[in-house]
Amino acid sequence: MQQISGLTAADLTPDLLAELAEVLVDAVDDGASVGFVHPFGARDAADWWTRALGPVDDGTTLMWVARDDEGRVTGTVQAALEQMPNGRHRAEVKKLLVHRRSRGRGLGRALLAAAERGAEQAGATLLILDTETGSPAETLYRSSGWVEVGTIPFHAAKPDGELKATTYFYKYLGETD
Repeated sequence: MQQISGLTAADLTPDLLAELAEVLVDAVDDGASVGFVHPFGARDAADWWTRALGPVDDGTTLMWVARDDEGRVTGTVQAALEQMPNGRHRAEVKKLLVHRRSRGRGLGRALLAAAERGAEQAGATLLILDTETGSPAETLYRSSGWVEVGTIPFHAAKPDGELKATTYFYKYLGETD
């Protein structure tokens, strides 16, 4: 059973940082197009997480982690709240990562739902995200009620440097007339 909880920068310990780095390295090693190219290792991942927790600390990004029964981090997701005055009603779901050892158990769906709830509680009614076109994540987003907006070819590099298309999605959480 997985437990999902919110995370603040104050929660950051060296052990947690190492576990988050392990999840990110695992995703990159598995070929996920999540912003990084090889060479990429634990130090790179820890450095990225250290910088990424700044927006978590100041409240502009919300973050959740999933832990297994032994307390190990098995996944994470973020919701970056828009800071421009005309966009405070929206947030971007980012870095939905599930370690390979924990995939296929609904954890990605649970993390996505946590991000949706948390962003909505923070006042966001419109969520956006992007993912590699053709990835298993596309199926998750569609089956979770997300709407495809479009695809941009050659948008992002995979860890091996190959350029891939990116598909953009949105989900409206507000009331419709």
